[in-house]
Amino acid sequence: MDQPPRIHLFQGYGVELEYMIVDRDSLEVKPLTDELLKGHLGSYGSDFENGVVTWSNELVLHVVELKSTRPESDFIALEKAFVENIRQINESLRPWNAMLMPGAAHPFMNPVTETKLWPHDNNEVYAIYNTIFDFRGHGWSNLQSTHLNLPFYDDEEFAKLHAAVRLILPLLPALCASSPVLDGKPTGMLDTRLMYYKTNQAKLPCITGRVIPEAVFSKRNYVNTIYERIKAEISPYDPEQILSPVWVNSRGAIPRFDRGSIEIRIMDIQECPAADLAIVTLVVETLKALVDGQLIDHEAQVRWKTDGLALLLDRMAARGPEVVIDQRDYLDVFRYPGQKATASALWRHIADQVMDAQSPASRWRKEIDIILDQGPLATRILKALGPDPSREKIGEVYGKLSDHLARNVMFEG
Repeated sequence: MDQPPRIHLFQGYGVELEYMIVDRDSLEVKPLTDELLKGHLGSYGSDFENGVVTWSNELVLHVVELKSTRPESDFIALEKAFVENIRQINESLRPWNAMLMPGAAHPFMNPVTETKLWPHDNNEVYAIYNTIFDFRGHGWSNLQSTHLNLPFYDDEEFAKLHAAVRLILPLLPALCASSPVLDGKPTGMLDTRLMYYKTNQAKLPCITGRVIPEAVFSKRNYVNTIYERIKAEISPYDPEQILSPVWVNSRGAIPRFDRGSIEIRIMDIQECPAADLAIVTLVVETLKALVDGQLIDHEAQVRWKTDGLALLLDRMAARGPEVVIDQRDYLDVFRYPGQKATASALWRHIADQVMDAQSPASRWRKEIDIILDQGPLATRILKALGPDPSREKIGEVYGKLSDHLARNVMFEG
């Protein structure tokens, strides 16, 4: 597929949603992505372009990705397209008694025994990575996310966008966390996927860094300080140089200078497209306000150090909206009037500024209010499960999530 022409800041967006394929009755994972794609392509392949939305494979055979085929600016139309494609996939999976399930982690998958890797085109890249890290772990074979691709045209636009993205990343788990259960029990964290994301490549620490990207604001500096370091660190494991540092880079937001975009990668997938696109809208509108200097100016944004942002992200992964932020300088980024705020209160303050009734973004305020009032999906899942949930109770709740996905309805516990 040809690369689309480069576009400027906020002229269009790429959205990617990852879902699990599970048995309709037991909810156990079913490695069927290659057969699903073959049924529509006529042979094994990695991408089925279905109009506005493209279906793609992922690392493992029980995960399918739905992504906007090209950059889109109409999130309402994109939501409808995602919903229709989810319906089509669920119908295609019926002969296997399978369906799509949302959530950033399967609640009782055993990755050691149930991981099946994509065996078709481009699998040599996966094979090398597997020899380095071993994919039979939750951080590789049991995680689903929502990716948001944001365009930039040149170095000047990259600098503005990268500075703004770094500031918003620590707040995202308070909106997006949806992985509170692994191995059949609550983990004690709302965003367990993010914990694995942070640590699963610790063998080569330059690949992920601190998750929050370094304060680098030009292509030249990014290549010299990050890509060259990744290349050097991974070369002993990749003598034939099959792995590209651009592809290997696993920070929470990744620039793709070849196509002019930054991809945010640390958002857990939600229960339905309406929830995902509501969050994406709030993130985009917040980034617009930062880039346009409506909150703090660009010079102040670039001065933020990675360490402080990374520590805040770690706290958010564990407790999400309950985290109390008392760093006055961080609250000042978003013009919060008080001396401290919970992450939820800060998001409400931000939403009130960027999603007011006169803004087109207010179309998604209902979904955002559910998240702000009741907590992220992880909180709502835990409430529905109750204390010390049984395997049957977990199956019941995640079965409801699958129903909410099919109907594009928010889950309210």
